[in-house]
Amino acid sequence: MSDTNETTRELRLLEHIENDPDTTQATLATQLGVAVGTVNWHLKRMVQKGYVKVKRAERRKLKYIITAEGIAFRARLTVDYIEQSFKLYRLIRERVQASVDELKQNGYQSARIDGEGDIADVCRLTCMEQGIEVETLPTNGSQNKEMPTLIINGLKIHIQYPLKGNVPHDES
Repeated sequence: MSDTNETTRELRLLEHIENDPDTTQATLATQLGVAVGTVNWHLKRMVQKGYVKVKRAERRKLKYIITAEGIAFRARLTVDYIEQSFKLYRLIRERVQASVDELKQNGYQSARIDGEGDIADVCRLTCMEQGIEVETLPTNGSQNKEMPTLIINGLKIHIQYPLKGNVPHDES
């Protein structure tokens, strides 16, 4: 996973440099949410590989220039990023689809989603597309005990079924 983070960081770094060649390492660090030393390390690697050139603009100011090799590298990183994003999207769609199929097999036509962010959005859209009504989790803690909840935990999706009497319904 650190390879993915480094790749994403390098892609974002190249994009920021392309947008503003006069940017500073401190500004880049703030934009990327990392330490200046991390930006410095990435820039040194990219300079060594010939992706970026550094020119002195003023006495203490540097200018970063992306080379033709850097542009090609950025294009490869972009394609890789898109491919990985689609793989993740397909994985989440498959997991949600399996959960939706299970809900339907158990006679449910509605569910709640417990989670936020992109994965919850994919979950919500898949449910709606498959005819499962999605209800919002109440903020006051009260909930319909007769409705299952799709719980998002990282990349995993777990169905929490409502209690039937005092015995939980089949959980998966």
